[in-house]
Amino acid sequence: MRPPLAPLDGRIDRFDLIVGTAVEFLRGSWTELQDVRFEIGAMPMHEAGDEVPRWHLDRENGRIVLFRLPIERLLPPGHDDAAHRRMAIEGAVFRAAAEYVGREPWDLGHDH
Repeated sequence: MRPPLAPLDGRIDRFDLIVGTAVEFLRGSWTELQDVRFEIGAMPMHEAGDEVPRWHLDRENGRIVLFRLPIERLLPPGHDDAAHRRMAIEGAVFRAAAEYVGREPWDLGHDH
């Protein structure tokens, strides 16, 4: 018998878990997001002006694509730790979802 495999706990796995947790929260709060697919891409395929996009909205196909590398790697200097990465990921999910439904990010909580 082979020894058991170590649990997956890399940056990509943590990113997926944080996105999934935020999406579950938002879907529980907003029916407009029930059928929206949240997908994860590494990098955007094109540039959008001076800024690297953190997400792409595809309302026609009901999906939001979050770009992992810009969200994780373009943090302000001194903020590249686990807590700040988590806040950046959750913030990107909330801002993308808010833009998708045409609301402000702080309107997406349970107490909206």
